[in-house]
Amino acid sequence: MLGRAANGMFWMSRYLERAENTARLLNVGLRIALTRGADATHEDEWRSVLVTTGQDEAYRTVYEDYEGQQAFNFILRDKNNPSSVLGMVESARTNARMVRTSITTEVWESTNECWMVLNEALARPVRERDLGDVLALIRRLSTQVRGAIEGTMLRNEVYNFSRIGTFIERADNTARILDVKYYVLLPSLAWVGSQIDNAQWDTLLRSVSGDRAYRWLNKGSMDPKGIAKFLILDGKFPRSLIFCYNKLASNMHGLAQEYGHEAPSHELIRDGCARLHQTDIDQIFEGGLHEFLLGFISDTIGIGKSIAADYKFVE
Repeated sequence: MLGRAANGMFWMSRYLERAENTARLLNVGLRIALTRGADATHEDEWRSVLVTTGQDEAYRTVYEDYEGQQAFNFILRDKNNPSSVLGMVESARTNARMVRTSITTEVWESTNECWMVLNEALARPVRERDLGDVLALIRRLSTQVRGAIEGTMLRNEVYNFSRIGTFIERADNTARILDVKYYVLLPSLAWVGSQIDNAQWDTLLRSVSGDRAYRWLNKGSMDPKGIAKFLILDGKFPRSLIFCYNKLASNMHGLAQEYGHEAPSHELIRDGCARLHQTDIDQIFEGGLHEFLLGFISDTIGIGKSIAADYKFVE
């Protein structure tokens, strides 16, 4: 498979996953803003989302404060923001068009429809009362594309590059969402264990569609360390860090079988899997959850760059 085609599949899936996860981060900000008292400022929630998505610097070149509607419209649709959700979906569509002969008609049509529907939905500024519906639409459309990939694609190198892009992006975003809660959104250590702390943990679980699974596994107990363990080390939850790395390893193995050899990126993902399988949540908290997540995000970025180099991606 040519590097340009591999690059197109990889980034098509990454952009779609990133758009969905940005919507999930916005949902965290929205829900936590709603749990704060009437006298509390909500600017920290929107600032934290901008910081987490790497858009804060671009935002501050245009705006001076973090007023809610202004902030989430910047993330969703602002033409001054090259990393807006609308821009991500357009980039996904561009990459899908580039590899159109390698994907099924269903995958192309669902990706194209995703862009067209969102382009219409985000043609005008989103009001706060409509934000929840818009975020649900983004999640639903990205799920439809993923369903088309899962239901119609041949399990070959094209599929593997798509899945690798998805799980690198998902691992990175789950780590960032968890870090936003634990390190950025919690006002101070004095809040730990309080009603607002528990509400934020519940919101975090909902943002990754993990609230029902977690409550089922833990009989409804809302334990911060248990939630962190669930999101990091539960191999059955499809957005946990260890699940994403296991799937990365599986799809990288598929590429090795296709090409008949391994590359340095295979060793990196094996090492990353081994570190997750050999640690436990007590060790993670002992060394600092924030520090662990920063290290994990850095490792994941490194794996993505290594894959691009090994398979000669062309921008």
